[in-house]
Amino acid sequence: MKSAGIIRRVDQLGRIVLPAELRKTMNIDDKDALEIFVDEDKIILQKYAPACIFCDNVDNIVHFRGKRICASCLEKLKNEM
Repeated sequence: MKSAGIIRRVDQLGRIVLPAELRKTMNIDDKDALEIFVDEDKIILQKYAPACIFCDNVDNIVHFRGKRICASCLEKLKNEM
């Protein structure tokens, strides 16, 4: 994980502002949902993408190495190896 060198304060309602350049770089648009993860003492924000990274299917999703993959694509991957 690398530092972006950006520091923001949390406001009274617990909000922070993500700088426009960071949102542009990470392809985060207005109204996009972000997932919040906690890893020991770190808070991780990730753009929410509930579908399979290969076929956009939203059924039977499993997590593999931090990515969402549907059972069908996972089976295809297993067969190719």
